[in-house]
Amino acid sequence: MTARSTPAAVAGLSDFTLDAAIIDAAHPDYPGLAATLREAAGARRLSVIAIGPGAAAVGDAAPAGVDIAMSSAPHPAQAALRIEQLVRAGIAEEEFRLRQATFAAHGATLTIDDADPTPLKILVAGAADQRFIALSNALTAGAAEVVAAPTPYTAFDYLHETAFDAAVLWGAPDHAPALSIAAGMKRNTRLYHIPLSLYLRTAGEIDLTDLYNRGFADVAAADTPEGETAERVLALARTHRRHQAIRKALEGARGSGLMDPSTGLFTRDLFAAHLARLAEGARSRRRPMSVCVLRVADSPALAHARAGGWLDRAMPQIGAMVSRLVRVEDTAARLAPEVFALALPATTGAAARLAAERIVAVIGCTAFDGGPEKSPFVVDFDLGCAEVEPGESPASVLERASADLSRRRLKAAEAANA
Repeated sequence: MTARSTPAAVAGLSDFTLDAAIIDAAHPDYPGLAATLREAAGARRLSVIAIGPGAAAVGDAAPAGVDIAMSSAPHPAQAALRIEQLVRAGIAEEEFRLRQATFAAHGATLTIDDADPTPLKILVAGAADQRFIALSNALTAGAAEVVAAPTPYTAFDYLHETAFDAAVLWGAPDHAPALSIAAGMKRNTRLYHIPLSLYLRTAGEIDLTDLYNRGFADVAAADTPEGETAERVLALARTHRRHQAIRKALEGARGSGLMDPSTGLFTRDLFAAHLARLAEGARSRRRPMSVCVLRVADSPALAHARAGGWLDRAMPQIGAMVSRLVRVEDTAARLAPEVFALALPATTGAAARLAAERIVAVIGCTAFDGGPEKSPFVVDFDLGCAEVEPGESPASVLERASADLSRRRLKAAEAANA
């Protein structure tokens, strides 16, 4: 919806379920309008993007209440992706509070230690030139520690040796090196969530939608000032570090005795308790929520691995991969020895299936030890998903997800026999 005045925007936030606002920086009430809109949004955290030449001084942080300030209108795919990122960051904060309540009800305490004093660490990869150096200097001026990698090989060396908060890939004319690095990072469970920015070197034609689908969090046009690009990268890095702090807090709960001891995931009972709290939160905020069930699929190779106990030996690693691949706001649980469940807040059924399929695809790229003189084996999953319906109980949606899993497995078997 579009609001031409501050009162109209406030009325819209009161009447509709809105997650984000885009403000024209030329509006006479800017930048104070951002705080006004956030207050009008109430319990739902409103993400705010300001667009226009006066959104923020070049190289400066966004004004108070503004998440991202951009001097020019972004590509539609970029705008959609950044809004989704901002909204999910707010949902992650809400989710952490819900988990605090769940753990407190079971006698455990969760706290976030996000007072990391070390500078943000940014990898800048690509052949150096004047603008490349200018961007590095702008990031350094923003109190970040910059590591430069001239080739994809050195970039991966650094990525495997050091923890980074974000990475900037310098776009060559054919973008092949940047795309190679991005593809490699998205196939690695440890590097999967590091935000990637592409800084275009030339103003040539490029399919931006394809770039965002490949996993880039931001793409800066060739004429974007280095200071603005640096601030956008730093904003991504700060959000990533905050998410890592939340992950660390949740991982710290493994020693509480409440989590599954071999995988570190939620146990069946803890997941059931938290799912009830999640469903209530979704209803009160008028957001969708979905549940997915992942069960190890049967195959001849897995039958040998299962009989020899090698699948059991691989399950802790598989569980750890699931925990690293889910988003911060998603809850992963181990319901049975070979069955996992995911609760995905603010996610429709179709989007939940897509997220689960990506997790399954990454795990499917990993070969596990099959024993002496046996070939390594890979693990595939049967997958079922269900979106919570109005008034539906958590137990019911979990049952529907399990039924969807069985139904899809039966259809696959019928297709194979046809």
